[in-house]
Amino acid sequence: MPTSLLHSLSPSELSRLIEMAWEDRTPFDAIKQSFGLTESQVIVIMRAELKRGSFELWRKRVTGRATKHAGLRSKEVTRAYCPTQYKNK
Repeated sequence: MPTSLLHSLSPSELSRLIEMAWEDRTPFDAIKQSFGLTESQVIVIMRAELKRGSFELWRKRVTGRATKHAGLRSKEVTRAYCPTQYKNK
């Protein structure tokens, strides 16, 4: 990923992105809606920003996790989001 994408995020946006990615119940689709980043772009950012061990633990935890991938989630799982969680586009 070009470093320009990483530099285009403010420190507070980067912090929020990492927080959302770290949360087990926040799907990558919510991150895409908030920041316009794909799952693979989020992975690249997490790799760059986390220590190696932390990144590896995170990847192991989120790989194939139904709550992180909307397509794998049960249709019965719903979540209400705070209106301030998403940027107004």
